[in-house]
Parts: sequence; C-alpha cells; structure tokens
Amino acid sequence: MGYFKDMINIDINCDIGEGVDNEAELLPLITSCNIACGGHAGDADTMMKVALLAKEHKVLIGAHPSYPDRANFGRTSIKMAKDELKKSILVQIEDLNTVLKTLGISLNHIKPHGALYNDVAKDRELALVVLDSISKYKKEVFLFVPYDSTIAEEALRLGFRIKYEAFADRNYNEDLSLVSRKDPKALIQEPKEVMDHLLHMVTKGAVLTLSGKAVKIQADTYCIHGDSPSTLQILMYLSKHLPENQILIKK
Repeated sequence: MGYFKDMINIDINCDIGEGVDNEAELLPLITSCNIACGGHAGDADTMMKVALLAKEHKVLIGAHPSYPDRANFGRTSIKMAKDELKKSILVQIEDLNTVLKTLGISLNHIKPHGALYNDVAKDRELALVVLDSISKYKKEVFLFVPYDSTIAEEALRLGFRIKYEAFADRNYNEDLSLVSRKDPKALIQEPKEVMDHLLHMVTKGAVLTLSGKAVKIQADTYCIHGDSPSTLQILMYLSKHLPENQILIKK
C-alpha cells in the first residue's frame, strides 16, 4: 500500500479511542491522533491500548478532552460552572498524560472535542476558560484550533503554540463553521470527494463551502473523523492517491 507518511508534507489526524475499536487499521495511515480521555469516551484501558498502537506506528499523540457528557458523545453544548469545566478538562488531559508518561511518550497536542470545539471557536468567555484550564501545557504542546476562530485569536494573544486544523471529511458554511450534523450533507464520505476537498484547501488556501463559495482557510493539520462509516476507505484512498499529487501539493 502506498503510505504517504514520508512522502507528503500533510499532517492527517484522527479522533480515536472512542469505542469504535478500529485503531489498529487507522493508525498506520495517519500521522497524528487525538485520544479520547474520559469526557465523551475512553478510560485508562482504552487510552493505554491506543497509545501503545500509536507509539508502534510513530503517530503523534494528542489529548481529546470534551464536555463530560458520555450520553451525548460530547456533541451537545453544556452549561457548566467555570471551575467545574476547567477541572474536568484538566483531569481528562492529565489522565492521558499519566498513561503516556508510563510509555515514555510526550504529549504533542490538545484538541477539544465535539460541541466544546465548536463552542470555543466563537464564544470568547468559554475559550478563555478552556485556555486557562490548559495553561500549564502552553509552552509544551500544540493546541489544535480552527482558522480565524475566537480561540485561535485568544490562544495567540496568550502565548500558546497553535496549529490550525481543517476537516477533510466535513462540509463548511461560509463563516467557516462546520455544517450541522443534522444536515445530511454534513459529512463527506466518498473517498475521492474527501481528497478533492482536501487538495482544494492545501493547494488553493481556501475551502469550497456547501454553497459553492470558496472561503480563505489555513491549516497545518487535517482531520478525518475516526468514527465515520467510511473512515478506513477514505484513509486508504488518500494513502494511495495523495503521493500522486505531491508535486502539486509542494508548490
């Protein structure tokens, strides 16, 4: 199989450890991963299992904290007291970091999950709560954030190390928000369509939105959701066909 890890300068990340149990298939095909650490999914056993696999395949590991809401898989916004949310986020990250330290692995990044990710993209007060909760990590790890978002602005102001993230398997609105999962067109599941969507962002510096308008975007890493029905097929297709576009990508 034509893996692109050492051929193409594109970081592909996946959210894993979320109960799908497909990590052994996905990790050879990606370069970064975001491990669920107890908020929406995951526990000490799953964190250890997927961290070991990630280490085996030399995949960078990030923490994927969420609103503490397993019932809704972290995809519903929750009103929480600031201190309660800060404590929950920090505990989730430190639970994963404890596992990583036992394996001799350094935490590479932090990426909020689901509703929390979407909320901090536009809610300044909430973004500051999240940034405060992870302030001890700001010089050590990257924070994955959406381009042109509120949390990106505040993170840069406060001296965090950030990487902009875009979604290769999700459609966008013109304001760079993700199309709601309630919309049947929210997910892009056909592998070639995902690659075309990704290549447009990489080569044009713009995302083709659901309305057909191209909107400026910047990304250092691209996410393929680990729990989508066609995740493995998408990653296998990218692994095979992205190297064919390496000249175009490197321009």
